[in-house]
Amino acid sequence: MIYVNLNKKHNHMKNRRSFIKTVATGSLASAVIGCENSSIAERKTIPLGMKRNPIGVSTYSFWQFNGRETPIEYCIDKSAEYGFDGIELLLIQMESEENSYLQKIKKHAFHSGLDIMGLSTHQSFVSPDKNKRLENIELTKHQIEIAYSLGIPTIRINTGRWGTTQPQGNKSEFDVLMDNKGIESVIDGYTEDDGFKWVIDSIEQCIPTAEKCGVVLGLENHWGLGLTSRGVMRIVNEINSPWLKVTLDTGNFFDNREAQLEELAPHTCLIQAKTYFGGAKWPAFNEINIDYPKIGELMRKNNYRGYISLEFEGNENAETAVPKSLDLLRESFYFKLT
Repeated sequence: MIYVNLNKKHNHMKNRRSFIKTVATGSLASAVIGCENSSIAERKTIPLGMKRNPIGVSTYSFWQFNGRETPIEYCIDKSAEYGFDGIELLLIQMESEENSYLQKIKKHAFHSGLDIMGLSTHQSFVSPDKNKRLENIELTKHQIEIAYSLGIPTIRINTGRWGTTQPQGNKSEFDVLMDNKGIESVIDGYTEDDGFKWVIDSIEQCIPTAEKCGVVLGLENHWGLGLTSRGVMRIVNEINSPWLKVTLDTGNFFDNREAQLEELAPHTCLIQAKTYFGGAKWPAFNEINIDYPKIGELMRKNNYRGYISLEFEGNENAETAVPKSLDLLRESFYFKLT
């Protein structure tokens, strides 16, 4: 026979009720928070009726084109460890486009608790050579199908650029382009209007594949004809498709930043958020002051509820800079629930 000490049981229940009451009244909160990471403990609360935007990170943040590609699996593991909600894949960083590899990556992200929320791709439609444009159209259709295989809802696309920049001394062509803030001359014998016609015609041919696969094309404010918000919106408005929206990069405007961000905000399907801890990888970007609380307010006005994808592009070690960037973005981006 088992005997129960009723006094002991009564004391246990009393202590349990006392514990629950203590938690309910909040007097234990400081003890609980004290066990948490200090950055989480100090995180400010958001107003009632608001919800934080989900935050992802681009695999580019862990590589930045520095030497051999950082494995996607490593990026997934680190992203989960740091507490991100999702991950954006940089296609040229992936070791293969074979379906077996894609499914392996999808499974790895799923078991790590991460959405694969974006695919960052490269193409160039700014060419007078029709065959080159056709090659890039087919390339982009293939990239859309890769996104479909991975269950990714949007891909970042570019216009491409004129390609007239030349290397100088020890500086690569791209380094010179960055020194020039993305500005380069038009190919001799052609005009910007020619370039826009090529880009619009090319992207239009990709739209049926995007619709079939359920993948939104996000045209980034990047280089070439996407250098300005005016250029991006000229293309988006001309095509006028629900399958073409904007990937808004917070770091790619040097001039009239507020006005250009405001123009793109209502059309945004994904935000790529730059940070430059340790100084920018390309010095020209040190001139840019990115006010994330202000950008967060702008996106709330436009009822943006989607993902923020971190693109860390600084010189600090990613192992310290990426978590700091996550804290910064968590504080800045939230939206109204109703």
